[in-house]
Amino acid sequence: MSVNGTVAYGMYPRTVALPEVVYALNRAGFQNTDICMVLSPAHPVATVVSDAKIGDGEQDKSATSARMIGWFSQFGAVIIPTVGFFIRSQTFFRALFSEKYMPALSLGSRTLVDLGFSEGEARRLGHQLCDVGALVYVSCQESSKADWAIELLRSAGAREAASLELAQAIEAVGAAA
Repeated sequence: MSVNGTVAYGMYPRTVALPEVVYALNRAGFQNTDICMVLSPAHPVATVVSDAKIGDGEQDKSATSARMIGWFSQFGAVIIPTVGFFIRSQTFFRALFSEKYMPALSLGSRTLVDLGFSEGEARRLGHQLCDVGALVYVSCQESSKADWAIELLRSAGAREAASLELAQAIEAVGAAA
Protein backbone atom coordinates (compact mmCIF):
# COMPACT_ATOMS: atom_id res chain seq x y z
CA MET A 1 0.00 0.00 0.00
CA SER A 2 1.36 3.41 -0.82
CA VAL A 3 0.59 6.12 1.65
CA ASN A 4 -0.97 8.64 -0.73
CA GLY A 5 -1.12 8.01 -4.47
CA THR A 6 2.31 7.58 -5.99
CA VAL A 7 5.51 7.56 -3.97
CA ALA A 8 9.03 8.68 -4.79
CA TYR A 9 12.01 7.77 -2.65
CA GLY A 10 15.73 8.40 -2.54
CA MET A 11 18.54 6.69 -0.61
CA TYR A 12 21.19 9.06 0.69
CA PRO A 13 24.66 8.63 2.13
CA ARG A 14 25.36 9.99 5.59
CA THR A 15 27.29 12.89 4.12
CA VAL A 16 24.31 14.47 2.34
CA ALA A 17 22.75 17.41 4.16
CA LEU A 18 19.11 16.37 4.63
CA PRO A 19 17.90 19.98 5.13
CA GLU A 20 19.11 20.73 1.60
CA VAL A 21 17.14 17.77 0.22
CA VAL A 22 14.01 18.95 2.02
CA TYR A 23 14.57 22.54 0.91
CA ALA A 24 14.76 21.42 -2.74
CA LEU A 25 11.50 19.48 -2.35
CA ASN A 26 9.81 22.43 -0.60
CA ARG A 27 10.89 24.86 -3.34
CA ALA A 28 9.27 22.52 -5.88
CA GLY A 29 5.97 22.60 -3.98
CA PHE A 30 6.16 19.45 -1.85
CA GLN A 31 4.87 19.92 1.69
CA ASN A 32 6.76 18.69 4.76
CA THR A 33 3.72 16.62 5.78
CA ASP A 34 4.16 14.60 2.54
CA ILE A 35 7.76 13.74 3.44
CA CYS A 36 8.85 10.78 5.52
CA MET A 37 12.46 10.03 6.46
CA VAL A 38 13.83 6.72 7.67
CA LEU A 39 17.29 7.20 9.17
CA SER A 40 19.93 4.70 10.18
CA PRO A 41 20.45 4.91 13.95
CA ALA A 42 24.11 5.63 13.10
CA HIS A 43 23.24 8.61 10.88
CA PRO A 44 24.78 11.84 12.28
CA VAL A 45 21.36 13.50 12.47
CA ALA A 46 19.90 10.48 14.27
CA THR A 47 22.69 10.45 16.84
CA VAL A 48 21.81 14.02 17.83
CA VAL A 49 18.34 12.75 18.75
CA SER A 50 19.46 9.48 20.37
CA ASP A 51 22.01 11.37 22.50
CA ALA A 52 19.51 14.10 23.43
CA LYS A 53 19.48 15.08 27.07
CA ILE A 54 17.35 18.16 27.26
CA GLY A 55 18.14 20.17 30.36
CA ASP A 56 21.27 18.22 31.32
CA GLY A 57 23.34 21.34 31.79
CA GLU A 58 25.06 21.23 28.40
CA GLN A 59 23.19 24.11 26.79
CA ASP A 60 24.77 23.82 23.34
CA LYS A 61 23.97 20.11 23.03
CA SER A 62 20.49 20.61 24.47
CA ALA A 63 19.76 23.46 22.04
CA THR A 64 20.95 21.40 19.07
CA SER A 65 18.85 18.42 20.14
CA ALA A 66 15.78 20.61 20.66
CA ARG A 67 16.21 22.20 17.20
CA MET A 68 16.57 18.77 15.57
CA ILE A 69 13.50 17.40 17.35
CA GLY A 70 11.57 20.53 16.33
CA TRP A 71 12.67 20.07 12.72
CA PHE A 72 11.67 16.39 12.72
CA SER A 73 8.22 17.24 14.07
CA GLN A 74 7.45 19.26 10.91
CA PHE A 75 7.45 16.17 8.67
CA GLY A 76 4.78 13.61 7.93
CA ALA A 77 7.01 11.11 9.73
CA VAL A 78 10.63 10.54 10.75
CA ILE A 79 11.58 7.04 11.85
CA ILE A 80 14.89 6.04 13.43
CA PRO A 81 14.70 2.27 14.06
CA THR A 82 15.65 1.33 17.63
CA VAL A 83 15.74 5.03 18.62
CA GLY A 84 12.33 6.60 18.07
CA PHE A 85 9.89 8.21 15.69
CA PHE A 86 8.04 11.45 15.04
CA ILE A 87 4.71 11.25 13.24
CA ARG A 88 2.63 14.27 12.31
CA SER A 89 0.48 12.84 9.52
CA GLN A 90 -2.50 10.59 10.27
CA THR A 91 -1.88 8.87 6.93
CA PHE A 92 1.68 7.91 7.93
CA PHE A 93 0.47 6.95 11.40
CA ARG A 94 -2.08 4.49 9.99
CA ALA A 95 0.46 3.04 7.53
CA LEU A 96 3.26 2.67 10.05
CA PHE A 97 1.20 1.15 12.84
CA SER A 98 -0.65 -1.56 11.00
CA GLU A 99 -1.15 -4.92 12.66
CA LYS A 100 1.21 -6.90 10.41
CA TYR A 101 3.27 -9.60 12.04
CA MET A 102 6.61 -9.98 10.26
CA PRO A 103 9.12 -11.58 12.62
CA ALA A 104 11.61 -12.38 9.84
CA LEU A 105 12.15 -8.69 9.06
CA SER A 106 14.29 -6.24 10.99
CA LEU A 107 12.62 -3.19 12.48
CA GLY A 108 13.84 -0.95 9.64
CA SER A 109 12.64 -3.38 6.98
CA ARG A 110 9.22 -3.73 8.64
CA THR A 111 8.93 0.06 8.55
CA LEU A 112 9.60 0.01 4.80
CA VAL A 113 6.97 -2.72 4.27
CA ASP A 114 4.48 -0.58 6.18
CA LEU A 115 5.31 2.30 3.82
CA GLY A 116 4.39 0.12 0.84
CA PHE A 117 7.62 -1.58 -0.22
CA SER A 118 7.48 -5.30 -0.95
CA GLU A 119 9.29 -7.58 1.51
CA GLY A 120 12.15 -8.13 -0.93
CA GLU A 121 12.63 -4.42 -1.59
CA ALA A 122 12.30 -3.68 2.13
CA ARG A 123 15.10 -6.15 2.91
CA ARG A 124 17.35 -4.75 0.17
CA LEU A 125 16.71 -1.13 1.12
CA GLY A 126 16.94 -1.96 4.83
CA HIS A 127 20.48 -3.28 4.30
CA GLN A 128 21.35 -0.18 2.28
CA LEU A 129 19.87 2.01 4.97
CA CYS A 130 22.29 0.56 7.50
CA ASP A 131 25.19 1.27 5.16
CA VAL A 132 23.99 4.40 3.41
CA GLY A 133 22.24 6.41 6.04
CA ALA A 134 18.85 7.87 5.05
CA LEU A 135 15.80 7.18 2.96
CA VAL A 136 13.64 10.16 1.99
CA TYR A 137 10.12 9.15 0.98
CA VAL A 138 7.72 11.59 -0.71
CA SER A 139 4.00 10.91 -1.01
CA CYS A 140 2.59 12.45 -4.22
CA GLN A 141 -0.99 12.81 -5.44
CA GLU A 142 -0.03 12.34 -9.11
CA SER A 143 2.54 10.21 -10.90
CA SER A 144 3.87 13.28 -12.74
CA LYS A 145 4.69 14.85 -9.36
CA ALA A 146 6.44 11.62 -8.37
CA ASP A 147 8.55 11.81 -11.53
CA TRP A 148 9.50 15.38 -10.63
CA ALA A 149 10.29 14.32 -7.04
CA ILE A 150 12.55 11.53 -8.34
CA GLU A 151 14.51 14.05 -10.41
CA LEU A 152 14.82 16.38 -7.41
CA LEU A 153 15.98 13.53 -5.17
CA ARG A 154 18.60 12.49 -7.72
CA SER A 155 19.85 16.04 -8.18
CA ALA A 156 20.11 16.35 -4.38
CA GLY A 157 22.57 13.44 -4.26
CA ALA A 158 20.45 10.29 -3.92
CA ARG A 159 22.42 7.12 -4.66
CA GLU A 160 19.14 5.53 -5.73
CA ALA A 161 15.87 7.28 -6.57
CA ALA A 162 12.70 5.70 -7.95
CA SER A 163 8.97 5.49 -7.55
CA LEU A 164 7.50 2.78 -5.40
CA GLU A 165 5.68 1.32 -8.40
CA LEU A 166 8.94 1.22 -10.39
CA ALA A 167 10.76 -0.49 -7.51
CA GLN A 168 8.06 -3.15 -7.28
CA ALA A 169 8.05 -3.66 -11.05
CA ILE A 170 11.85 -4.13 -11.05
CA GLU A 171 11.57 -6.70 -8.26
CA ALA A 172 8.80 -8.57 -10.12
CA VAL A 173 10.98 -8.72 -13.25
CA GLY A 174 13.94 -9.94 -11.17
CA ALA A 175 11.82 -12.65 -9.55
CA ALA A 176 10.57 -13.84 -12.94
CA ALA A 177 14.10 -14.08 -14.36
